[in-house]
Amino acid sequence: MKIFLAVLAALMGYLLGSINASIIISKSRGKDIREMGSGNAGTTNTLRSLGKGAAAVTLIVDILKGVISVLLARLIFKDVPYADVCAGAGAVLGHNFPLYYGFRGGKGVLTSFAVALVLQPIPALLALLIGVVVIALTKYVSLGSILGAVSLPIICFFYNRENSAILIFMTCLAVLVIIRHHANIKRLIEGNERKLSFSKKEG
Repeated sequence: MKIFLAVLAALMGYLLGSINASIIISKSRGKDIREMGSGNAGTTNTLRSLGKGAAAVTLIVDILKGVISVLLARLIFKDVPYADVCAGAGAVLGHNFPLYYGFRGGKGVLTSFAVALVLQPIPALLALLIGVVVIALTKYVSLGSILGAVSLPIICFFYNRENSAILIFMTCLAVLVIIRHHANIKRLIEGNERKLSFSKKEG
């Protein structure tokens, strides 16, 4: 029964994670964010393609759906071990492969951070700090996202190495972020990756 409930928690997280603000906003304007700019349904491409307002909403929704998924799982499935982790995993998978939008979503960086923040606050904040510093120094959001994600399981290892399930989960999050950034990694190596700029159109 507990396995079934854990699956339900993951499904709940997946359905919540499948809500994608960048796609909703772009479609409300007669466009599709996945056909604009880099083609990614995430905050950075939304900023470049639709402006700051749309990007801010996207950022907030991407974070909230990760946080809410984990907290709801703790509330509804409180007697099920790691139901919160299952819900968090579902939320990230929902963001990356959304049920409502043909399984074409974003890269899951913000939603992964949100899930990690609830599960392991201190490691998540330290990983965020690393990512933000890298972005501030290089202006490459993709590089900051990748290095922040990679640092997360490493920090968790030193902070809470006894919890192997959490460590494995954080490692999986990092690997997924890297995989979803394969095109960015190629552009970084070739020197063609776009840098972050706030000078684009307002939205």
